[in-house]
Amino acid sequence: MINRMTLGHYLARQYLLWFGVFLGTLASIIYLFEVAELARRAAHSDTPFSMLLRMGLYKLPETVEHVLPFVVLFAGMFTFWRLTRSQELTIARAVGLSAWQFLAPALMVTLIFGGLNLSIINPLGAHFSSRYKQLEMRYLEHAPLMELTGAGLWLRQRDNDHRYLIHADHVTQGPMTLTPVIVFIFDTDDHYQGRIDAPSAVLRDGYWEMDSGWMNMDQQAQQAVEHYHLATTLTLDKIQESMAPPNTISFWELPAFIEALQTIGLPPVRHELEFQRLLAQPILLCAMVFFAALFSLRMSRRGRIMETVLLGAVLGVGVFVLNNIVTALGANQNLPVTLAAWGIPLVALFLSNAVLLHMEDG
Repeated sequence: MINRMTLGHYLARQYLLWFGVFLGTLASIIYLFEVAELARRAAHSDTPFSMLLRMGLYKLPETVEHVLPFVVLFAGMFTFWRLTRSQELTIARAVGLSAWQFLAPALMVTLIFGGLNLSIINPLGAHFSSRYKQLEMRYLEHAPLMELTGAGLWLRQRDNDHRYLIHADHVTQGPMTLTPVIVFIFDTDDHYQGRIDAPSAVLRDGYWEMDSGWMNMDQQAQQAVEHYHLATTLTLDKIQESMAPPNTISFWELPAFIEALQTIGLPPVRHELEFQRLLAQPILLCAMVFFAALFSLRMSRRGRIMETVLLGAVLGVGVFVLNNIVTALGANQNLPVTLAAWGIPLVALFLSNAVLLHMEDG
């Protein structure tokens, strides 16, 4: 008689071991490629190599999180294959253990990891991603165009003679309008020179249009400005792209950031999509466990291990690419956010369950 509790613990340990092996191996490979890419980008700068190594570590959690389905799929396949090869899984199934029972420990480990990812790993990774962005802007790129704080929206722009810091409490679109607006003016050495206050600023093609404003230049009397055009290279797309990337905001902080975006009038689609994607991620990971079981059964019954592994790789890539395509459609507002985030994980889960049920009972 098999002690199901002991067997469950053994299966969970085996799966957790190979999950860690595949995760560590994949993370190491990704880290090497990340550092190589950073070195290429920094080839014409004086960025020290130690800083590139540090930036690669900061970037690593974000990249690894997106390839977790591959880790789960191949860890499950390898675990079940080894158990089949050593006859352990074959004996367990011969005495009446169903596929659902030997999958339960792996599913439990996957769900626990998914919960830890949301509550601990993702916030830590968001902090690292934010730090990476800061170092990237310092060593490889320019300063961000936009910042969103509790005090409203801040935009930066510059020309040959001045730097401008633009503040607004609210934003409306069609065309983009800031209300009310304050423009702080600095010289190229960041010395304050004055400010412009106006009820609104409308983004036109190549300039900000401000009416009925006031100009307060340093050591000069205040002047009324009926119509004022401030040249700019900013566009709505550039402003939205410079918004704090969703991956730099932790799962727990995303709802407040989404609310802040809605308050000032900017669309929070990308951040809502990231929030829903994180919620749906454990479902996708569980689906990969079921797919791994399907391939392990093929190994035990039909042989041809390399063919099965190749099919598993194709499946993993297919689900990954399809999920990215649907997510991109959601980010472009061609699909509802909820459908874009949950559609592929739920389809993968139901499909894998249906096929496994057919193989077991049909």
